[in-house]
Amino acid sequence: MADRTHRPRPGRAGSRNGGWTPWLYLAPALAVLAALLVYPIYQLGLISFLEYTQEQVSGGKPTSFQGLGNYQALFADEQFRQVLLATVVFAAACVLATLAVGCALAVLLTRIRALPRLALMLAALGAWATPAVTGSTVWVFLFDPDHGPVNRLLGLGDFSWTYGRYSAFALVLLEVVWCSFPFVMVTVYAGIRAIPTEVLEAAALDGASQWRIWRSVTAPMLRPILLVVTIQSIIWDFKVFTQIYVMTGGGGIAGQNLVLNVYAYQKAFASSQYSLGSAIGVVMLLILLAVTLLYLRLLRRGADRDGRPGEAL
Repeated sequence: MADRTHRPRPGRAGSRNGGWTPWLYLAPALAVLAALLVYPIYQLGLISFLEYTQEQVSGGKPTSFQGLGNYQALFADEQFRQVLLATVVFAAACVLATLAVGCALAVLLTRIRALPRLALMLAALGAWATPAVTGSTVWVFLFDPDHGPVNRLLGLGDFSWTYGRYSAFALVLLEVVWCSFPFVMVTVYAGIRAIPTEVLEAAALDGASQWRIWRSVTAPMLRPILLVVTIQSIIWDFKVFTQIYVMTGGGGIAGQNLVLNVYAYQKAFASSQYSLGSAIGVVMLLILLAVTLLYLRLLRRGADRDGRPGEAL
């Protein structure tokens, strides 16, 4: 007699359970994020479609629906377009510099002895733990034209770093990299330590240089980690506020060092144009959402490519 026992189809039960189980684990975190983010984002988007200034806040004038009027006024503003371009360029420079310094120091950690490694890790974590306001104030003092030690060591006299547009952006970039590279360094170092030593030794025995080993072996195996630190750095550096506000005095001379976050703050709170400030916030949210979706697509494409037979890293 044939065996009539019903056997589950391969993958049916597993896929059903596997489809719900991750969401059950994520449910508490998703509930907290929804409670903290959904309503503020809703209010941000709502105000961006209204006429909402100090008159509406004080009750002297009712709010009126503007539709896309605030966004049209925003993109018609030459200053906003300049600030948007400056923000993108500044954030890209910060991300590239942070990744370069963090990855280089991560490789260095694998080459030095235990005591220097511990000292470097402690120094990096000290920079990471320093509050942004404190770090920015210290960097302003270090590069102060009258009392700062950097100008004396470099023989620059009374050169003011915050007076010129590009020198001020460069100074802020150095501070942003200083407080951001420890995350990249520690994360990439952990990924390098997880790579089997046999793979690196085999590449070295084949005559590959250290740069070739990093480019052809280490970096491809660290692709998921590098994508994570890249997208995290983009989000952090694109919405920089404290460093620019503290080190350039609110955006520099005549607003020459404005970025979107500081520009939104000036529109919303200094000028009481809350609707325009909210519209800037929505634009920033959409840009970061697009970058995040691109990251997820690249990560999924990389996983699919690595899973195909014959395409090992």
